[in-house]
Amino acid sequence: MKEISTEIGISAPPEKVWEVLTDFPAFPQWNAFVQTVEGQLTAGAELIVRIQPPGGMAMTFKPNILKVDPNRELRWLGRLWFPGVFDGEHYFLVEELGPGQTRFTQGERFAGILVPLMGMIGLYPKTLLGFSEMNQALKDRVEGLG
Repeated sequence: MKEISTEIGISAPPEKVWEVLTDFPAFPQWNAFVQTVEGQLTAGAELIVRIQPPGGMAMTFKPNILKVDPNRELRWLGRLWFPGVFDGEHYFLVEELGPGQTRFTQGERFAGILVPLMGMIGLYPKTLLGFSEMNQALKDRVEGLG
């Protein structure tokens, strides 16, 4: 198993962060990493997600939503081909730090037989950079909306 995660402080309440994070149709306007998300925001639903890691190839996959806890957590599981080959459990955590202050954490747990190979081709640093860039873009968007 391999896990990567990033976090950022955002000067806004969790509800505002959640609103922007889950406004999937607006992603192309601000999110260069997770470029599109299509589907219903309900546990068990299948999404169609297109990501573009910095310096990496774009890819589209169909994860299933594992958890939706409004204003707190969104989690999905994507797989390459079938379970156990290369599975990624992606999570977004929204935590209130104080009045009008939120910690946003984005991460992914990778499991499966291809985890070492994906490390050798440089997937994890590119993905980590994509997370960091998305986190900053989310912060800019949320704080810019007032």
